Amino acid sequence: VPLELLRFIGISELLGGIRLIIPSIFRYKPQLTPLAAFGLFIIMVLAFVYHLLKGENSALIFNTILGTIA
Repeated sequence: VPLELLRFIGISELLGGIRLIIPSIFRYKPQLTPLAAFGLFIIMVLAFVYHLLKGENSALIFNTILGTIA
């Protein structure tokens, strides 16, 4: 996997997680929280497909749990 893709995924997950927390702390635009959760869900679905295609079955459970939580 290219290093740029890994950085992009990491930054996307970090920003999505921050976006889930910010509205509850500062009461700032809470209507965008579901969009952040949906973005994290999409990342987990894509990670699930990636690990499925690579045959990395042990990671599928983790992706399923995080996708369900999102």
